Amino acid sequence: MTTAVLICPGRGTYNKPELGTLARTFPDAGLLAAFDARRSALGQETLTALDGAARFSNAKHTRGDNASALIYAASLGDRLSLREDIEIVAVTGNSMGWYSALACGGAVAPQDGFEIVNTMGTLMQEALIGGQVIYPHTGDDWRPDMPRKAELLALVAEIDARAEHALKLSIDLGGMLVLAGDEAGIAGFEDAALRLDRFPMRLPNHAAFHSHLMAPISAQGKARLSQDLFTQPSLPLIDGRGAVWWPGATDTRQLWDYTLGHQVTETYDFTRAITVAARDFAPDLFIITGPGTTLGGAVAQSLIAGNWRGMASKSDFQTLQNETPLLVSMGREDQRGLAA
Repeated sequence: MTTAVLICPGRGTYNKPELGTLARTFPDAGLLAAFDARRSALGQETLTALDGAARFSNAKHTRGDNASALIYAASLGDRLSLREDIEIVAVTGNSMGWYSALACGGAVAPQDGFEIVNTMGTLMQEALIGGQVIYPHTGDDWRPDMPRKAELLALVAEIDARAEHALKLSIDLGGMLVLAGDEAGIAGFEDAALRLDRFPMRLPNHAAFHSHLMAPISAQGKARLSQDLFTQPSLPLIDGRGAVWWPGATDTRQLWDYTLGHQVTETYDFTRAITVAARDFAPDLFIITGPGTTLGGAVAQSLIAGNWRGMASKSDFQTLQNETPLLVSMGREDQRGLAA
């Protein structure tokens, strides 16, 4: 039996190459039909239609009300497709991937998880408060550079302190900082930060996730989504603080409150979540569900930051990965067979 931590990706992972993912990989036609029926009842385009479109549309497929549901379904489908000889010892996710992790870890039923993600994605899209920008704090070798990270966070704090500017750390994402803010805050960072290749890079159709600017969305989510949707998880869940929600010992009201409260309005520390996953659960594999392949670098960088198995750089990770794979991305055709 191979032990694994399952990791669910967030927004920005269903792009042109992922078009048709559900048609290719989703294993439960009845469950997908149920998701489609719920979307139709709300007057939304079905996942089958979005996934089966003749061509990918940035304007349509990256909208919060569409992207969130597509990503959730792809992640859940991969969870349902795992080989029987893989034992999941814990589940975590990045940002929106927390909603997927709840379903993959048994804390919500699949259709209840869909209701949560579809509701929150729709609320985000309708309001579209602020935005996000991403910027690296490590070099090409992925070696941790804590002074550089501290320097960038100091810049963020300085900009946030300006009159009529808002800028916060949204996601600590391995070797990247995802920042959330209003237009003035993001523009201030773009003006001040050193231009590095394509960075600073704004994320299209993204709001100021994981910041105080999302307080109205948090309140609306709590008003619409009942505590009764949540139950005891069947697997340990590692949240965006690095806290673990244990089966049989979870206060489901607190889980509801965290999911629709802190998780929406405060920084999501994905780096810490992966560090806790490695140190507390010591899995043979880290498995990233689909869609997409972009989260692998952040997972590897987080493991390097935690000095997992003595890794201190990108080359160390590549050496270990080539010897015995420790990271599997199910969105990659050359790796999918290792888990599905």
